[in-house]
Amino acid sequence: MQRIASFCVDHRCLDRGMYTSRVDGDVVTYDIRMKKPNQGDYLAVPALHTIEHLFATFARSSRFGNKVIYVGPMGCRTGFYLLVRDLPEADAIQLARESMAFIAGYEGPIPGASEAECGNWQEQDLAVAKAEAAAMVPVLENWQPADLAYKAYLE
Repeated sequence: MQRIASFCVDHRCLDRGMYTSRVDGDVVTYDIRMKKPNQGDYLAVPALHTIEHLFATFARSSRFGNKVIYVGPMGCRTGFYLLVRDLPEADAIQLARESMAFIAGYEGPIPGASEAECGNWQEQDLAVAKAEAAAMVPVLENWQPADLAYKAYLE
């Protein structure tokens, strides 16, 4: 089997931030890395689930919503993938910034968190999700398109 692109990134030196994971034609996959890999500090599953619901709902409802293909968690619980089509890099960064700020300040019921809408609807943690998103706000605050490259992280 072929080694996939995300496994070619040296996770030992990867830090929190936003990176271009891959480009497939007009579809770009971004790595929204909320935790430094392999440090023993991971997104708790209930918070990860809540962030997923809020991030996906916000992103698809935003002014960039028609460009959003997918928002989903990484299995390693260190962040999320954001897949977009025909969205300039600066706008993708702005979407990630706005999404994290939205989650950090969110009050109210979690979208899609009912038995009819979700396969594990009760496993949610809004308070921890808000704290995790709030911790990403300063990380992304000055992020620029030049920062999207994995740079020295590639093996």
